Amino acid sequence: MLHIVIPVFNRLSFTLACLDSLRKQTDQDFKVVIVDDGSTDGTAATLAEKYPEVKVIFGSGSLFWTAGVNLGLRYALDQGADWLMTMNNDVIVYPDFVANMKKAAASRPPALYGAYELDAVTQEPIYSGGWLNWRTGSFRRLLDDLAPDQRRGQWPSQNLPGRGLMIPRVVFDRIGLFAADVLPHYYADYDFTHQARLAGFEVYLNFDARLGTYPDESGDQHNRKRKSLKNYYNHLFSIRGGANLRDFTQFARRNCPPLYLPLFLANGYMRRILGYWR
Repeated sequence: MLHIVIPVFNRLSFTLACLDSLRKQTDQDFKVVIVDDGSTDGTAATLAEKYPEVKVIFGSGSLFWTAGVNLGLRYALDQGADWLMTMNNDVIVYPDFVANMKKAAASRPPALYGAYELDAVTQEPIYSGGWLNWRTGSFRRLLDDLAPDQRRGQWPSQNLPGRGLMIPRVVFDRIGLFAADVLPHYYADYDFTHQARLAGFEVYLNFDARLGTYPDESGDQHNRKRKSLKNYYNHLFSIRGGANLRDFTQFARRNCPPLYLPLFLANGYMRRILGYWR
């Protein structure tokens, strides 16, 4: 059985839209686990009334993404889940999303699968995996490598985000849960998928499994839109800061080949320190 784990903190309208899209799946053989980490917008009451089929677990109010996901994953593993999926609440999945993820999973030995992300409003491609160059710190996107008519099926990828990431149970048995102790919010999904690769699992971007996302709705995008010294500080040092230097350093130390680590860190620091003002 597939369990889909979604951490939430407020933003009820996004959660409802996400759950509505899951209700429209052509394959309904899955369970949804919501981890509500202290929402104050009526999330708990609304879910209890409108979505009784959804399991809601309550956090302490200070979990952030990684610990929230881990809480839901532990519950799903205890329930005997053989496939697990992490998903953010600010996504809308296409009706055949689950069916196409399961089809891919049945096509080869256990592997990890990520979603093809489109802008939920414009339908323009947003993300489709790719490869990180440890020497330059640049990221080669599959979107740039593949023509539109090639974007189908599954293509190998080095890292994947947690927005619609499908993971077989055996991966958790081998490498454990997401690294909440060192990567509490950002980078934990990229770290997990790369650690899975290092442990011998293949990682694929599944172009047939599409979801819509809202690229301007992340907390860090709000920091970047409203330029100020305070937001610049949050961008670089806040747990929710997309360029968090501490978390970037932890990710690099855990994943970058030692030979390239000094150069990767130097390039990464420069991109993050200067990139905010571009």
